Amino acid sequence: MTLTTIGFDADDTLWHNERFFRLTQARFHDLLADHAETADLEQRLLAAERRNVGAYGFDVKGFTLSMIETAIEVSAGRVPAAVIGEILAAGREMLAHPIEILPHAREAVEALSDRYRLVLVTKGDLLDQERKLAQSGLGDLFDAVEIVSDKRPDTYRAVFARHGTGADQGLMVGNSLKSDVLPMLEAGGWGVHVPHEMTWALEHAAPPAAHPRFAALPDLGGLTGLVGAIEAAAEG
Repeated sequence: MTLTTIGFDADDTLWHNERFFRLTQARFHDLLADHAETADLEQRLLAAERRNVGAYGFDVKGFTLSMIETAIEVSAGRVPAAVIGEILAAGREMLAHPIEILPHAREAVEALSDRYRLVLVTKGDLLDQERKLAQSGLGDLFDAVEIVSDKRPDTYRAVFARHGTGADQGLMVGNSLKSDVLPMLEAGGWGVHVPHEMTWALEHAAPPAAHPRFAALPDLGGLTGLVGAIEAAAEG
């Protein structure tokens, strides 16, 4: 089957995002240095994020709440109010960080927008993701934007049915194997992994190297060529 619809992840696929979480986490370590070693603090924060993601979601607000919970935990409830204030300020700063487009992102989206339906499929807070998309200057190139609570096979089936001709004629591009690739493959589509130098630990997964609809690229510069090769193979 030929492709009709291409989905793009947003954070760390089209623009940098994880780096701001890492910078904030380093600041968090400094604030709690009197209460926990860095390695222990990282483990406790990750455990809090894992517990809370189902309730708080995949966004800055959930991360901020997990930092506050961890601060209370490691300090046995004695964390100063000033430190809580610093954590809240760090979260607000994350919600205002500038957008930096990743290499080849604009060229890839522009090159594919004339021939395919393009859909942005991203997790996270509605207002924050809308802000980032507006600042990116890429919004007008997408036929649809879907900001979802999670990315599962049923999510992709619904999105690609709503905005295309079904997941089996769709391709999803993203930096997360767990969220962008594996569930799209299970939905029947193509999954293209474009790794980022920084990926959240909860998004790690083993690559499905033997899957016939899986592909990996070092960056978005090779995406149009890959799409062309998929089309050529389908026509042949």
